[in-house]
Amino acid sequence: MVPRPRNSARASHNDGMRALLTTFSWQELRHHPWRNAAAVLAVMLGVALAFSVQLINASALDEFSSAVRSVNGQPDLEVRAVQGSFDEAVFARLAQHPQVALASPVLEFQGLALAGERQLPMRVIGIDALALPTIAPALMPQPGKNATRFAMLAPGHVFLNAAARNVLGLPAEAAQGRVETVQLRSGGAWRRLEVAGHVAAGGAALAVLDIAAAQDLFDKLGQLSRIDLRLAPGTDRAAFIASLQRSPGWPAGLQFAEPGDAAERVSNLSRAYRVNLTVLALVALFTGAFLVFSVLALSVAKRAQQFALLGVLGLTPRERLRLVLIESLVLGLIGSGAGLALGTALAAFALRVLGGDLGGGYFEGVAPTLHWSTGSALLYGGLGVLAALVGGWWPARAAQALPEAQTLKGLGAAPVQGHSHWLALGLIAASAALANMPAVGGIPIAAYLSVGCLLVGGITALPWLIALLYDRVAPVFAQRVLPMLAIERARRMRGTAAVAVSGVVASLSLAVALTVMVASFRDSVTHWLDVVLPADLYVRATSSGRSGNSGTQSSSDTATFAPAFVQALARLPGVERVGTLRTRSLQLDPAQPAVTLIARSLEGGASQALPLVGPALPVPAGQVGIYVSEPMVELYGAKPGSLFAPLSPALATAGSDPAAFFVAGVWRDYARQFGAITMDARDFERLTGERNVSDVSLWLAPGTSEGAVQAAVRELAARRDGSDSTTTNVEISSVGQIRATSLRIFDRSFAVTYWLQAVAIAIGLFGIAASFSAQVLARRKEFGLLAHLGFTRRQVLAVVAGEGAAWTAIGAVAGLLLGLAVSVVLVKVVNPQSFHWTMDLLVPWGRLLVLCAAVVAAGTVTAWLAGRSAAGRDVVLAVKEDW
Repeated sequence: MVPRPRNSARASHNDGMRALLTTFSWQELRHHPWRNAAAVLAVMLGVALAFSVQLINASALDEFSSAVRSVNGQPDLEVRAVQGSFDEAVFARLAQHPQVALASPVLEFQGLALAGERQLPMRVIGIDALALPTIAPALMPQPGKNATRFAMLAPGHVFLNAAARNVLGLPAEAAQGRVETVQLRSGGAWRRLEVAGHVAAGGAALAVLDIAAAQDLFDKLGQLSRIDLRLAPGTDRAAFIASLQRSPGWPAGLQFAEPGDAAERVSNLSRAYRVNLTVLALVALFTGAFLVFSVLALSVAKRAQQFALLGVLGLTPRERLRLVLIESLVLGLIGSGAGLALGTALAAFALRVLGGDLGGGYFEGVAPTLHWSTGSALLYGGLGVLAALVGGWWPARAAQALPEAQTLKGLGAAPVQGHSHWLALGLIAASAALANMPAVGGIPIAAYLSVGCLLVGGITALPWLIALLYDRVAPVFAQRVLPMLAIERARRMRGTAAVAVSGVVASLSLAVALTVMVASFRDSVTHWLDVVLPADLYVRATSSGRSGNSGTQSSSDTATFAPAFVQALARLPGVERVGTLRTRSLQLDPAQPAVTLIARSLEGGASQALPLVGPALPVPAGQVGIYVSEPMVELYGAKPGSLFAPLSPALATAGSDPAAFFVAGVWRDYARQFGAITMDARDFERLTGERNVSDVSLWLAPGTSEGAVQAAVRELAARRDGSDSTTTNVEISSVGQIRATSLRIFDRSFAVTYWLQAVAIAIGLFGIAASFSAQVLARRKEFGLLAHLGFTRRQVLAVVAGEGAAWTAIGAVAGLLLGLAVSVVLVKVVNPQSFHWTMDLLVPWGRLLVLCAAVVAAGTVTAWLAGRSAAGRDVVLAVKEDW
């Protein structure tokens, strides 16, 4: 007989072992579908939530940016006013400049369109059709079947995009021989225009007409909104801009914008909201990793003797490690694949039903289609697989470290003691350092890493915390057998206990942090509303004719009340006094969203009218005092005690020297994320000459009926509408209505956090149940020995439940402490860096204690349920297995 070569025998052995391992893993996955389905579901849920949020945000942002590009075109430079419009003489000057190849004037404003009895917001753009095609072809009017070739140049004709035809109830294309008309208005009387065709521009409802006709029809003679420039080849943009700004007679209040500034402005508008929403969605994926850990820990514990037998047959510890990691990889791949499919379906459903808004208010009026991204799918699918591998790492290490002979005898593994307190302290120190680092590009990346280090460090410190607590508690129960057994196991097996409760600590800490953050934010918003809403009734000039319509804000600059109307309101029966407010949008930075200028009465002092952060500073003589919101400090450097130069050109008037604006204080504003500036109404009127207002607050005399005053206001507005061209529709709200609506919107916006808290807690409790199931299965002989010593089944279950209570209690304490620390980072770092406003920290102790008590009770019950199967009658026979 010829002996086989050693290499051939080894190869045959390896092939047989690989086949055995494949069968071993496949049988485990196939014979426990429900248990493995729980891990797959956790990964799938995390991937689906994160991927759907990414798809919705990316699709809305792409659609919104596309609409902006179609309207703005692709010029080399844009010349815009910081606010409002500017004199068209600038166009003549630029058109004759030797370095300008083409100049296209544009007049753009927010108007109203009449659809039946409804008044709908309509964006109106006046263009020069001869200069437009090479710069903004999407705005080029396309005559319809019933229009002449040169209808675009004729007055009285308008061209609508698809969104405008849709909101007006017009068919996609006019019927042959039918003349369609539309009524438009902007501050003055209604103008009836003939619809002569369409434009290809997307986005919100849009009406395009000849610029000369727009100036004439809507009382804007000599005014322009922007000028699009195409420069001569080889022109240095920076030098060109500098030469114009230094040239004599160049108007103040004009700024130059690059072509990409509009898209960047749209992205900046919602970036922090999008990132925070994505991170919040990844919480489910984070907790899903612990569920994978629990499932695989249970699987390894149940198969411990099988692993030991395979080790005796030649399976190396490294191969056991690889085997469990492959199982976690399979779970991650299945969960990630299903999560990507579910996330795509969720995104498509949300875009069809809810649009791209996602509750943030950033993409109103946009109805985007789904833009599927392979790169995003690979990223979030990879995160799901990574979460599964991270969750399977500890059970894989446990399988690798199994003592084969000891495990085959059913004695289990040796106790694992925690010696990682230095690592925990290092992670917590790193968390503190990261929390003090600034944001990167407006995103609190270091703060998110700080939260991660804090969670991992806190979980790593669990063995030390268990020893610290139960070494002092143990003597108290030394004379009581059942509690003593439960506490002594937690002390002696502190490493095992730490692993078992890690899921609860992670999920509970996140739940505590979110609870504290939401409670702090809601309490701060409530106090803020108390300060900014001192009156009984509020009357707002709107352009939509419907209360709460989204178009009211977009046209707040043009929808105003005349002083005569305000005086008439003050004379109404039951009105004790009135206050006024005027708002303007200012584009201080082309790459940033517009800020809001608020002119209001500050006669009683800014500290009474505004929720100031810190004291108000005295205004030096000869300067104008302004009060900026918190975002202005972060975004524009408007610190108290300094002069704010960017506001001077915005409010400069012809023939007058620019005013010096002194920052006299900072106030808290939760309504405008990108900044607001408040100044006294008298200063605003003196600088601009404007006396119209956009909001009127009414203080009622004691005993006056709010309903009667509201009816009188509506009657007054209806009587004056038409006779006074500056009076528009009114929206009347009581302070109670505004407060209730604001808090209802707040609660709806944060409803998802409560659902994520419930998911996180459920996953943590499942981890407790799986860990205890793994423990009691490995301790069947221990329970059999207790039965031989005279312990009843109830007493054995009491020991297991006591262990569950002891372990979950330490998890609740650790989760509460970690959650409070994470909440400080969220409230004091993440929120200011993301949204540029601050809030006061409020800890709802009652709610948190109830949450912790519920977790301890649930952990005790799950441990008791997990121990029932191990405390059956066959545990007595388990002792004989080694005889």
